[in-house]
Amino acid sequence: MRKYETVFISDSDMSDQAREELLERVRSIIERENGILLNVDEWGLKKLSYEIKKKLRGYYVCLTYGGTGALVTELERNFRLSDFIMKFMTILITEHVTEESLRQEAEEAKAAAQQAEESATKAEAVPQEAEVKKDQGDAEETSDKAEENADDQDDAQETESKKTSEPAEESKE
Repeated sequence: MRKYETVFISDSDMSDQAREELLERVRSIIERENGILLNVDEWGLKKLSYEIKKKLRGYYVCLTYGGTGALVTELERNFRLSDFIMKFMTILITEHVTEESLRQEAEEAKAAAQQAEESATKAEAVPQEAEVKKDQGDAEETSDKAEENADDQDDAQETESKKTSEPAEESKE
């Protein structure tokens, strides 16, 4: 068994549903040819270096998988038949790989993806909590400043009243 990486560029005008169907078809081809899908990395919509099929943008997807040459041949044949695939390229990463090591790598990739998803969810929650705390802190700070200003005004009024209520000293010269 060998480890491959295939990058393909699909039409940017595809709907999300059509893109999901395309990825599902790729997954089924890999399973049917007894391959092991390690990672599907969607790079997203990017500007192309040059015009392909009169398009200036494309949706990039990188697949990492293990399988035989027959799998690569079948996958590329389906890419050629699809109207949505504008370009593709497959490279051989590792020549001799055991099926066990590929399955282990696939499990590690799934665990890492779940962990990244969980940390992203937590990261989204933390700024919201921080915003609430900041807003509460701002409210407390505002009320503290208001109290200080009120105290300063009281002090200023007392000083002013002392100045006006005391008789002025006259100098005898």
